[in-house]
Amino acid sequence: MIASLAGVLTEKSVSECIVDVNGVGYRVALSAIASARLPERGSKVSLRIRTVVREDALDLYGFLSAQEEELFLHLTSISHVGPKLALNVLSGLEVDELVRSIAAGDVARLTKIHGVGRKTAERVVLELKEKMKLLQGGAKATPGKKAPVGGVRGDVTSALVNLGYKEPQAAAAVEQALDKLGGEPEFEPWFREALKALRS
Repeated sequence: MIASLAGVLTEKSVSECIVDVNGVGYRVALSAIASARLPERGSKVSLRIRTVVREDALDLYGFLSAQEEELFLHLTSISHVGPKLALNVLSGLEVDELVRSIAAGDVARLTKIHGVGRKTAERVVLELKEKMKLLQGGAKATPGKKAPVGGVRGDVTSALVNLGYKEPQAAAAVEQALDKLGGEPEFEPWFREALKALRS
């Protein structure tokens, strides 16, 4: 599972970039704010990566900070908020301002972000308000079932959620697969076994 990339920035646009790592070019989706902070083409770059696996694709989403990646995970834990919409939200406000707006329940501010309607903004506030208050207070929200983070377990759960499975189902399948495989499996066998459990 790709967790980070360090290489040479060969191309960039408002929504994505290509990073060359030892001759292999990785296309990475980014928020507009992160993209604007990338160095010039030909420069070295290092990105945190969240890999999203779907039945028909494997997409890479890049971040310049742990805080931006964590907020992306929180946003994608919300029903009907996929990775692309989450990046769109992150493109509309700086991370600190976004955290403040959600913690304050400022729905009106969120709806000013292009592509974010009132229902989506209300859902974001409803589900993330308390977590954002914890982040504001300098304490990280404890990763719960809604936002699995860290390690292969979190990656497998996130991948299943992005395939459309409910988080409790995905988490249960991940545990079931772990019991069967034992130890701390790699992403691919763990993902396949969990998917098999969900489809059985």
